[in-house]
Amino acid sequence: MSPPVPSDLGYVPPDGGWGWAVVFGASISVGFAYTFPKAFTIYFKELQAVYSISYSQIAWITSIMCATTYGGGPISSILVNRYGSRPVVIFGGLLCGIGMVSAAFCTSILQLYICVGFITGFGLALNLQPSVIIIGKYFLKRRPIANGLAMAGSPVMLCTLAPLNQFLFDNFGWRGSFLILGAILLNCCVAGALFRPIRAAPASVKPQVTEEGKDALKKEVTEEAIEMSSPTNVPMENKMEEEGEKDCCEKINQYLDFSLFKHRGFLIYLIGNVLMFLGFFAPIVFLAPYAKHIGIDEYSAAFLLSILAIVDMIARPTTGIIANSKWVRPRIQYFFSFSIAFNGTCHLLCPLASGYTGLVVYSIFFGLAFGMVCAMLFETLMDLVGAARFTSAVGLVTIAECCTILLGPPIGGTLIDTFGDYKYMFIKCGAVMVLAGTFLFIMNYYNYRMLAKEEKERKAKEEDLKSVRTENEGRNNWNKETAQDGPELEPLREEQEGLKKEVNGTNEL
Repeated sequence: MSPPVPSDLGYVPPDGGWGWAVVFGASISVGFAYTFPKAFTIYFKELQAVYSISYSQIAWITSIMCATTYGGGPISSILVNRYGSRPVVIFGGLLCGIGMVSAAFCTSILQLYICVGFITGFGLALNLQPSVIIIGKYFLKRRPIANGLAMAGSPVMLCTLAPLNQFLFDNFGWRGSFLILGAILLNCCVAGALFRPIRAAPASVKPQVTEEGKDALKKEVTEEAIEMSSPTNVPMENKMEEEGEKDCCEKINQYLDFSLFKHRGFLIYLIGNVLMFLGFFAPIVFLAPYAKHIGIDEYSAAFLLSILAIVDMIARPTTGIIANSKWVRPRIQYFFSFSIAFNGTCHLLCPLASGYTGLVVYSIFFGLAFGMVCAMLFETLMDLVGAARFTSAVGLVTIAECCTILLGPPIGGTLIDTFGDYKYMFIKCGAVMVLAGTFLFIMNYYNYRMLAKEEKERKAKEEDLKSVRTENEGRNNWNKETAQDGPELEPLREEQEGLKKEVNGTNEL
């Protein structure tokens, strides 16, 4: 699993220059996409009191937002393939602002589900995928570092938004805070303006070629249909229907490469991540409410998210540098599996932290583990499928992950409502993530072994072909030499034939 070669893009990425401005813009977009659902939990307690709802009901806001962010992945990927990253991110920023401004005028929890969950969540989806995709177009050798820096935007935003939300709530209430947040989210449009296209996408040439081929085929079919008689028109119509079906499949595959489901490494990554996200977001969603539940004041509870964000901010670029080293990058999938298992272990140990000091220690280790996972979340996928197929891969992965992302926090809220204690929620999340990390480690070991075996077989076949070619070349050369030396060796041939005749005569006697 060596890093993908530049030829899969059709050009050599610059690995710098304007790419660093792109990384800065991506850090803003990715930061809002990942941080906003977490920072929004500050308003949970007030919204529960206003609408008289349970933990599981209020958790659906964050779940719908996260699920829409991930479920909108295929649509985002199609739009990026069609229009590029810049206009998609700008449009996503507008949707985020519209969703939060509309939420300020909501009068029921169902309206909040629509405005905050679906509209704002879809706007965040149009920010997340294009920001990650364009990094793969600007970077190759330094791609893990660039991904780590872009992902570092999430903890920076969390460190800022968590206390800012508490300040806005204390001074303007939740409705006024939503109006201000809608204006802040419009900064995604500014980030999108930095995503200058590096070159025309290679996929844009394909549709032109296929369309020209289709026109030529249609002309040939119509000409042949006119020339041929009526009884033979039926098979021609069947051919046209088959070609139409193929054309439809080709159009879909231009934007989403479904052949990835035959890719062994992609399937391993997909199954492991779907399982992981069942316990990935719930601990962050309920960290501040848990602190308030055990008697910690609101500002100290919000500060726990800031501690997590500060550690996460350092962990992501550091993980990117480590992942880019010559020792880790060839086996980056193992590093990713360890990070997931380490994250789950932190959640399993969280119930032991009863006081504020224990929660601070938990937040530090959780921030480290969370940063490690997020820094490599998309880099490992690029390592498996290559940058050219990454646009389709990230869309297919996110649509599969949205189900477990949607269910994770509500299941945690249901456990809290049922048992009246947060520890069961943390144990559930920890156990799921340890299982996901173990699964990925074992299956990646199997995948590496299979890849090495396939590479060995491929080399053996190449050597066999070379040996066959050399033998054939030797025979051809020998035949040529015998053909050239024919007149000179004629007396020897006559003597050999005479000897054969004599031997045959003695045999007959």
